[in-house]
Amino acid sequence: MGQMKAALQDPVGSVRGTRKVLIFTEHLLSHLIQKTSLEFYIDIHAHSTMMNGFMYGNIFEDEERFQRQAIFPKLLCQNAEDFSYSSTSFNRDAVKAGTGRRFLGGLLDHTSYCYTLEVSFYSYIIGGTTAAVPYTEEAYMKLGRNVARTFLDYYRLNPMVEKVAIPMPRLRKEKPPPYKYPLLRGSASNYPNGKGDKKSSVNHRDPSNSF
Repeated sequence: MGQMKAALQDPVGSVRGTRKVLIFTEHLLSHLIQKTSLEFYIDIHAHSTMMNGFMYGNIFEDEERFQRQAIFPKLLCQNAEDFSYSSTSFNRDAVKAGTGRRFLGGLLDHTSYCYTLEVSFYSYIIGGTTAAVPYTEEAYMKLGRNVARTFLDYYRLNPMVEKVAIPMPRLRKEKPPPYKYPLLRGSASNYPNGKGDKKSSVNHRDPSNSF
């Protein structure tokens, strides 16, 4: 509340103060990562227009790193019925340059993966159905438990990660346009408009089958 009051009374000074905090935080993180390894960073947000849970990730020039970061959301999709891997995308939009995902993705080394976990504050649709299920406090908590379960699965899988072939993540360099129905898992027959998951239009080779 004190920060909000200060921002209203002196917006310019508040911006300067925020910038100082960000610079200090960057220096602190740079110092900490020299002493310890940070493998995951997940920023959690509520989404006002899309349904289900989904993730945003970064784009890397290193193709192997780019493919490896798709493993966690793919595992989460298997654990959580309300999480949509089809709606998960990887981008470097200019408008997202200041997000924690983008900032830390450029600061941390190649062993770290940064995501934004977006979850609808309205509802979700389970694959094979068309009825929207309103999110409840328990449903949000269940998704949180599934995220924790996915970490367990990831580290169980970790020794084999380099040998696993995974589907190429969907690329998106522009803000996704609004659409009538959310992209969900499942075959085309599960969609109200008769359209199933679409392959990425970006010219990347699909590394074969999923898990």
